[in-house]
Parts: sequence; C-alpha cells; structure tokens
Amino acid sequence: MRRTFQYSAKLSKNVEVCCSASLEQCRILYNLALEQKISIYKQSKKSISCYDQMNQLSELKEAFPEFAQVGSQCLQDVIERLDKAYQAFFKRVKHGGTPGFPRFKSKDRYNSFTLKQSGWKLEGRYLHLAKIGRLKLFLSRPIEGKIKTVTIYRNSTGKWFVSFSCDEVPKKQFSETTKEIGLDVGIKSFLVDSEGNKVNNPMFLKKFLKELRVKQRKLSRRVKGSNRRKEARLQVAKTYEKINNQRKDYLHKVANHYIENNKKIYIENLQINNMIKNRHLSRSIQDSSWGQFFQMLSYKAEEAGREVVKVNPNVTSQRCSACGEKVQKTLAERIHCCPYCGLVLDRDHNAAINILGLGQSLYTTTYGALANA
Repeated sequence: MRRTFQYSAKLSKNVEVCCSASLEQCRILYNLALEQKISIYKQSKKSISCYDQMNQLSELKEAFPEFAQVGSQCLQDVIERLDKAYQAFFKRVKHGGTPGFPRFKSKDRYNSFTLKQSGWKLEGRYLHLAKIGRLKLFLSRPIEGKIKTVTIYRNSTGKWFVSFSCDEVPKKQFSETTKEIGLDVGIKSFLVDSEGNKVNNPMFLKKFLKELRVKQRKLSRRVKGSNRRKEARLQVAKTYEKINNQRKDYLHKVANHYIENNKKIYIENLQINNMIKNRHLSRSIQDSSWGQFFQMLSYKAEEAGREVVKVNPNVTSQRCSACGEKVQKTLAERIHCCPYCGLVLDRDHNAAINILGLGQSLYTTTYGALANA
C-alpha cells in the first residue's frame, strides 16, 4: 500500500535560493515542453510523445547549461507531469467533461519538483539534495515503508515542505470490531450518525470573513508589481492557510474517530459540484468540505482495513426510518414527524438511519449475488 508522509522543512538562505532556482528551471522546462507540443501539432497534426521529449533533454542541457544544475530525474518528472496533464485533458474530452487544456505556468502556479531513486539522501532529520544542499525536517511522525519519490513543495506563503511517497506501508492496527454506522452530512451540523451523535460544524471560513474582506480590499488598492502589494497578498494567503489548516485538522480528527470505532461506514454519494450551484448555499457547502472529508474517510479506511460504502442519497431525508413511508419535508423542517407510524426524530438522525439500512441492504444484495454466481 502506498502512503504519503509530509513534513515541514527548514532551509538556510543558500539552500532556499537553490531550491527556488531549481523550481524556476522546472517551470521553464514545463512551458518549453508545452510550447513544443503545441507547435508540432499545429505544423504536422501529430503529437510528440513523452519519451521523445525526455530523449531531447541531453541536447537541451548542452544548449542551455542552466538546466544541468537540476537533476536528470527531476527534469524527466517535469515531462511526465506535462504528459499526465495531457492524458487528463483527453480523458475529460472523451467523457464529455469540461476539457481544460494544459496551461502555461506562471511563477505562482508551479510550486514543486520531484526526485525519484537518486539525487537525495535521508540521514535522520536531514535530507541531502544533490546540487542543492541540506534541509532540516520536522519529523512529526516516523516514515514507514520504502521511499519511492521525494517531492519538495513551496506553498503560497513561502513555507517549504517535503513529501515522501512510500510503498509497502503496513496497515494501521485498530481493535477488531463488527460495528457499522451511517453518516448524514449537513450544514447546521457537520454530520449526524445513525446512533444520533451530532458533530458540530465549525464553519472556519465564516469566522474569518470579516478579516478576509479587510485584507482583500487592502490588496485590491495596492499597485500591481509593488512590494506593498506582495506584502498584502502574503497576508491574504496566510489567512487562507490558517483556515485550511484548522479545517484539515478538524476533518482528520472526525475521520479518525469513525475509522477507529467502525468496521463499515456508509455515506451518501453526493454530487457536490451540482449542489454548489445553489447560490444561497454554495459558500456554506464549500466551507463544510464534505468532499474532502469523504476523501479522508476513504483513504484512512484503506490504510486501516476498514470499508467505506457510498449509497444513493435519493429520498433518504424524506423516507421514514421506522415504517418506510415517504414524508415530504422542506429544507427548513428539521424534525421528522411521521403521520403514519408517529415517529418523531431529528431529520438528520432519521436520514443517517436510512443511509445505514440502505447501505446494509445494498451490501447484502451485492455480495449475495456474487456468492450465487
């Protein structure tokens, strides 16, 4: 199983300059390779392959010696990254999605480079990079498994991080349980489970909206290209960074709790991209970050040998969990009152019970059919 371990890094001034220079050369190579692909297609209606572009790297180094200051595998990864962007573009075209042709990268849009088998050496808390120098890592957790790639990353506030992508990582060991649970996510409460437990929705963005408005107005008044504008942009970026860090920390804790205590977790298969088209709820839905939470649940379940099952959310909020009758409710009605069986229950708790029941029946039907096949 492959996992990624990310750590913050402390760089000396010289090492930071070298890292920034390597990042800039990778960005330039990305743009050159993209321009070459576009030019060749316009002239001959044919595409140059990823491997052909890699074979031309030696000639590029001879013509432009500055590229020789960057490791060969790092340059090859840049070409592979562009090829992945092209493959993703053709995949979206094939499936009728919004194509999004690969774009040229400005300095603010290229923020990482990757090393593979060579060009780096890890010694305790220090990572030695060829042609760059030594980085001090803050190892908040041990690195497990076999390291396959090392990625150096700079975020929007100028902080540096190192990500290790590792294979053969052992699964997390939790106590054995057969417990199953259904989760219904929402805005008023972040989620309610089928046992009736509620998890509050902190709405981190909402808390910082006033501060963001002040800083963004300040940024809009600054002259483009000036040092004062750079400082104002940094202040906005730091605020967003704080919001994202708080949100991710909260989501990790909630996901860990449910993964540790449940064997199977049933969630709704929500079409979040369609839901945020509602202009009255889009900000609240995005601030809740259901998609990020579901993604965390999925990979944490895989790491721990647990299982996350997605079910169709259709009428889970309208159907009575006791008698199965459909009880129409508006979004403003937060209590489920069934006129058929008399059940009175929190709307989200009722939906979570329906999600659990639907998931269990779907799971039984699917695996029963496979067993009889």
